[in-house]
Amino acid sequence: MTRSVSLICARTCYASPVSQASLSRRNALIRRRNQCRFSVYASKDSSGPKVAIAGVTGAVGQEFLRVLTERNFPYSRMKMLASARSAGKEVEFDGEMYKIEELKEDSFDDIDIALFSAGGSISKKFGPIAAKKGCFVVDNSSAFRLTEGVPLIIPEVNALSMAEYKLGKMHGGIISNPNCSTIIALVAVTPIHRAVGIKRMVASTYQAASGAGALAMAELEQQTRDVLNGDPVTMKIFNLQYAFNLFSHNAPMTDNGYNEEEMKMVNETKKIWSTEDVDIAATCIRVPVMRAHAESINLTLCSDLDEKDAKEILRSSAGIKIIDDRANNCFPTPLDASNRDEIYVGRIRQDISQPGRTGLELFVCGDQIKKGAALNAVQIAELLL
Repeated sequence: MTRSVSLICARTCYASPVSQASLSRRNALIRRRNQCRFSVYASKDSSGPKVAIAGVTGAVGQEFLRVLTERNFPYSRMKMLASARSAGKEVEFDGEMYKIEELKEDSFDDIDIALFSAGGSISKKFGPIAAKKGCFVVDNSSAFRLTEGVPLIIPEVNALSMAEYKLGKMHGGIISNPNCSTIIALVAVTPIHRAVGIKRMVASTYQAASGAGALAMAELEQQTRDVLNGDPVTMKIFNLQYAFNLFSHNAPMTDNGYNEEEMKMVNETKKIWSTEDVDIAATCIRVPVMRAHAESINLTLCSDLDEKDAKEILRSSAGIKIIDDRANNCFPTPLDASNRDEIYVGRIRQDISQPGRTGLELFVCGDQIKKGAALNAVQIAELLL
């Protein structure tokens, strides 16, 4: 079950130079747009699945609720789960107040679909328990992504990989949500891969605070205040100043010199595309952006593809919005992508360092919390219906 969501407003492009007044008006418009509340309610239906949210108090957990509401997801019962310290608190969903329950082994009795975003250790402990009880677990952590037999799904890319996973036809199971950077990249480049084949991809990511959770977002905001006020910066989540700075992604380093975030993109892409015949390298950077990641992607293609044809392929593909106005220097930004379903794609151009038309460059932006996490998980849940 899917519903198309129309854009509230079109991106306004300004030719350089831009007046400060114009920039202020544009940024105010984007801020108002990003703060809008959903007016559509989820669909409470006695015939719908019984749903649980594990990790409901986190940034992605809260986004689960917004996306379920926005997409009018049918449900007959909703259960809110979190750690013991959050148990007893209340959360509003679909016009009703729900009391948060402590996540326990019996939390998934009589639950059909569980959306997990409570961290890898919690998923490893409770995911298999829920699946054995007949629940379909859609897990946002890295716990099962590379586990053999566990589908790793981006609905626009490889929905057929979970074709047998259906309520009433299969007794539970675990389905993994890929890493946010992988989702954003592959929604953008898979249409090209289908058309002519990709034999090499090099990605450089510019990742927002949202990827590290709500506390990291709060720390970026606090550090910005600290710097502007001339105060010592508060450093709790990262051991570096984040405001007005950027640094290599904070994921642990591996023996090959890549960090775990970079290797997620490498390994997950190969699993999702079901191939080892593609070379992938990534460099992942944290940037002081609140929400939505950006990525610069360089592709080596298996055969020639003109940039104009590439643009038309992308324009006609699901989940993509093109912003590629060279005349006005207007291309995707994280602000454009914030709170949006689509992956924004621009800077579509031939790589002049590669022979013929076998090289292509793209710049993409996507909302890490939304399509990079919660929306993708809810789309997976829709495929279960």
